[in-house]
Amino acid sequence: MTSSAVPRQTRQRAAVKALLDDVDEFKSAQQVHEDLRAQGASIGLTTVYRALQALADAGEVDRRANADGETVYRKCSEHHHHHLVCRECGATVEIEGPTVEAWVDTVARENGFTSVNHTFEIVGVCAACSR
Repeated sequence: MTSSAVPRQTRQRAAVKALLDDVDEFKSAQQVHEDLRAQGASIGLTTVYRALQALADAGEVDRRANADGETVYRKCSEHHHHHLVCRECGATVEIEGPTVEAWVDTVARENGFTSVNHTFEIVGVCAACSR
């Protein structure tokens, strides 16, 4: 990666990142914006969207669609992982899938693909919502 490809760290992006460092659940851009404003930050919703996009592109936050199709964000682990998501409450568990990783590598190789990226999400109903 060249230095020109590294996103510029701004005060606003740092504020968004710091907020996500302190929460475990996925949040929409609107929720992040509301939380930052409640903390006294002077930041626009468009700036929050841009910051979240930059953080997601840099691999610093996970991005997924919630049940309503809205994009939500959460600070991600330092390692490659997938998600198990409750369709009722949105609870999300990070999972590792060595079998999935092996399958992706095999399918890519068999089809002549290299530099493959992927996401894998399992959606169901968590134990709490099943009760």
